[in-house]
Amino acid sequence: MMMKKGSLIRFDWAIKRLLRNKADYTVLEGFLSVLLNDDIKIINIKESESNQEHADDKFNRVDMLAEDSRGELLIIEMQNNSEVDYLLRMLYGASKAVTEQLKKGDRYGKICKVYHINIIYFRLGDGEDYVYRGITDFRGIHRNNVLQLTDEQKQFFVREHVEELFPEYYILCVSDFNNVAKDSLDEWIYYLRNTDIPDNFTAPGLKEAREQLLYDYLSEEEKQAYDHHVNQTRYEQNLLDDSYYSGRSHGKAEGHAEGLAEGLEKGRTETLERIVIDSKNSGFSVEQIQSFTKLDLEQVIGILKRQGLL
Repeated sequence: MMMKKGSLIRFDWAIKRLLRNKADYTVLEGFLSVLLNDDIKIINIKESESNQEHADDKFNRVDMLAEDSRGELLIIEMQNNSEVDYLLRMLYGASKAVTEQLKKGDRYGKICKVYHINIIYFRLGDGEDYVYRGITDFRGIHRNNVLQLTDEQKQFFVREHVEELFPEYYILCVSDFNNVAKDSLDEWIYYLRNTDIPDNFTAPGLKEAREQLLYDYLSEEEKQAYDHHVNQTRYEQNLLDDSYYSGRSHGKAEGHAEGLAEGLEKGRTETLERIVIDSKNSGFSVEQIQSFTKLDLEQVIGILKRQGLL
């Protein structure tokens, strides 16, 4: 893959590799301030069970757990490949971020607000918008009134509304964006979709992104890793697209939802095997391949032996 001079790098890779230092928080702060319509100041990038990589997270997903100046937690998750149960994955991620805040014996009043921000590149559900916000409120089943905080609770929580106590979800359906930027959030989504920032874009954080997230600034080792990431992401997406439609057709013919699940699982397996083979041909060691695929070492060796590469 040949990158043009002055090309920007993808936001998902930047989050994982370049935007975790305090000197670079301005890019993230700009994005979050635009999305949440508030002045967000990050004071820390946290590590926890919520954003560690696990063996079953084999496909490209980037988690960042940030803490702002008010002690609120912000999860940023980017997902390139379709997952049927992704909405429940969001629930799980936010729930983990909540439960990890408390130690045994702590009062529930210590729980901080959690924002779960999802940037996705596939069709998550059936809707007409490309940005969605999810909140929790409680409505009376007889009078349809919304439950409100008492004055005492407002003082205790320093909140005005019940919904502010619960996790808040944002879903940016990047692929559904029509590339017409009408406001600052649209400008950010344009960058997320196209990995490009036109000169006339002025949204907070984009100026810094334009200056800091240049491919030319990467070391040779970082360029190699980035190129591999982009190629891997494209290959995974193509295979999963094929398996999705194949699985859906099979599911309709059989009259069972299992057809879709089988197609997706087959696509995941084929993708991982292809990544192992391509990575070996690109000069990566068995240990390196095992590290970024999260396969067992024996699985990697088995795939390579079947292909005559070991």
